[in-house]
Amino acid sequence: MNKIRAPRVTFNQLRTLEAVVRLGSVTRAAQELHLTQPTVSTQIQDLQASLDTELLEPIGRGIRPTEIAGLLRQTVLDIFVRWQQFEEELQAVHGLERGTLKIAGVTTTEYFIAQWLSDYTADHPGIEIELAVENRDAVVRYLTNDEIELAVMMMPPQQLPLETLPVMQNPLVLIGPKDHPWSKKSRLTRQVLDGVPMLMREKGSGTRLTTQAYFKQYGLDLNVRATLGSNEAIKHAVAAGLGLAVVSLHALAADPTKDGVAILPVTGFPIKRQWQLVWRKDRRLSLAARRFISDVRGRYQLSRSANHTIA
Repeated sequence: MNKIRAPRVTFNQLRTLEAVVRLGSVTRAAQELHLTQPTVSTQIQDLQASLDTELLEPIGRGIRPTEIAGLLRQTVLDIFVRWQQFEEELQAVHGLERGTLKIAGVTTTEYFIAQWLSDYTADHPGIEIELAVENRDAVVRYLTNDEIELAVMMMPPQQLPLETLPVMQNPLVLIGPKDHPWSKKSRLTRQVLDGVPMLMREKGSGTRLTTQAYFKQYGLDLNVRATLGSNEAIKHAVAAGLGLAVVSLHALAADPTKDGVAILPVTGFPIKRQWQLVWRKDRRLSLAARRFISDVRGRYQLSRSANHTIA
């Protein structure tokens, strides 16, 4: 049997190389790793010297990883995955007492995801939580770049190989100012929305995509008066009379008038959607993530036969 030869490089050099290749920048890698730029540059130079090959090449004012650097990054990721497996096996021997859960949710999940994590950490107090609450585009980017293991969102991206677990109903309601005359009606036809000023979330938002689909399906003119970056901003703008909006029911108080808004009884609303817990099917999840999925499945899972269509 051939004797296994120890590598001539260090773990820190490999970690630094992976960050530089992934981020495409020495500066951003230094920021992520909490190192100085000279330290990052020195580690890369030492790594190149040990391997006797170029890993980065200049391009304009920046750098570009060589083909060898890309191959080395994949090797580094394989090493990291194998080390993670060892740590999980060690945790399994001693019980799930340590570990990190990396999870992200789209902005509306801020109204409930903390409770999910509280329930989880009550059973696993040694788990550290890294939670990001961002817009949908950012969450998709985190999944794409393997910066998180789990995500909670309404509309998972189609371009990634994902497993999905329906976990909570997410009714989307139409709101106006609390004294809006439509709030006194029993039911209005959807044609009343044709050309009405609407307030929307940013492009790429799941709620925006659903609203656009609703208007398109019924041949209604979507008049976007303003685009705002959060549910709170949307509610304040609606309360001020700037326009109507479609929001998740989870974003409203139990009594919507406390937010200064009213739910308007227009045909087709609420639009029935679901929150999904999603993860990459082509990645091996940590023990902490697998236990979280099991915990959520036991507490919150919905039937996959639930209606997803626009009413």
